[in-house]
Amino acid sequence: MKPLEGLRILSLEQFAAGPYGSMYLADMGAEVIKIENKAIGGDPSRHTGPFHLGDSDSLFFQGWNTNKRSVVLDMKSEPDRATFEQLVKTADAVVNNLRGDQPEKLGVDYKSLRHLNPKVVCLHISAYGRKNSREAWPGYDFLMQAEAGLMHLTGDPAGEPTRFGASVVDYMTGVTGMLGLLGALRRADRTGQGADVDVSLFDVALHQLGYAGTWYLNEGLVSGRVPRGAHLSITPVQTFRAADGWIYVMCMTNRFWDSLLNVLGNPELRADIRFADQSLRLANRDALTEALDTEFRKQPVEHWLKVLRGVLPIAPVLDLKQALDNPFVDEAGMVTTVPHPFKPDMKLLANPLKFDGQRLAQAPCHPLGADQEAALQTQARV
Repeated sequence: MKPLEGLRILSLEQFAAGPYGSMYLADMGAEVIKIENKAIGGDPSRHTGPFHLGDSDSLFFQGWNTNKRSVVLDMKSEPDRATFEQLVKTADAVVNNLRGDQPEKLGVDYKSLRHLNPKVVCLHISAYGRKNSREAWPGYDFLMQAEAGLMHLTGDPAGEPTRFGASVVDYMTGVTGMLGLLGALRRADRTGQGADVDVSLFDVALHQLGYAGTWYLNEGLVSGRVPRGAHLSITPVQTFRAADGWIYVMCMTNRFWDSLLNVLGNPELRADIRFADQSLRLANRDALTEALDTEFRKQPVEHWLKVLRGVLPIAPVLDLKQALDNPFVDEAGMVTTVPHPFKPDMKLLANPLKFDGQRLAQAPCHPLGADQEAALQTQARV
């Protein structure tokens, strides 16, 4: 039995944050019904290329929507609104990732739905939140990385502001929202009282500033980009050049630094007073980088992985192909085949959660509108 079997979630979702988060619920056994906009042909990511799976599906879409069902409705149509309200009576939660001013207008907030189902939890994932001066603003992940200061911290100091290579704010917001949703569902089970739960891309992006944000708020320190993707305050924690590529080494503690010195076997490096403790190594980061580059360039990447793995944290710096072709990915079971009617050998990244040592089974999201009749057959919960 999957841990969320028995839960029914209605989700007015599109693109990344909402779908990515609700995919975790679906993979864990919840019945997640995508309420897709009839007027625009469903979730726009169904039509996002370059790799399509029939008329209303794509690899882009399936990567965020495994194990979900699909119903198409026009929420501004009276008959379809009636259908939606019938579904709300059968649901534990209603999720949306609309602009912040839309949930109230469309009547998908708790105030609008509690008369139908007092226990229903309404999760609102928006760009900037609700009930504020930006509630009507559209927004996406990359904008949040820009305004929250994350691009200021990412990349080389001599380069242009740089976003993360993946839409991590979308993903973190989706998962954060689902954590709040599950907490509210737990409370609803105990009290019979549903709730509104809010999370925004902007808030989550700002929260990712972490200790750099805490340092500024308390000490006025404005952290910036550092070379080699390094840690802001601990060194050596960064990339280094090997003879044939790059490695990332993390000496987060003095013990790891001593272990590195033992492997390198360079008495001059050990005796150098500039590197005697963490504060000195940070103050002399550039000199330390030059000295360690000299050492690491003496051997190829595989040599350093062989002699340092298990001694201190180290990894090769791989491109996307190398990362996914890595034999450990297969060993870990992080790529799975999910047969699709238009692509029987479709491969997806597996859900990273395991229960009792087993990864969660995945199936393709159902075709657009495929569950129109079946979804209405569930009995009301009130």
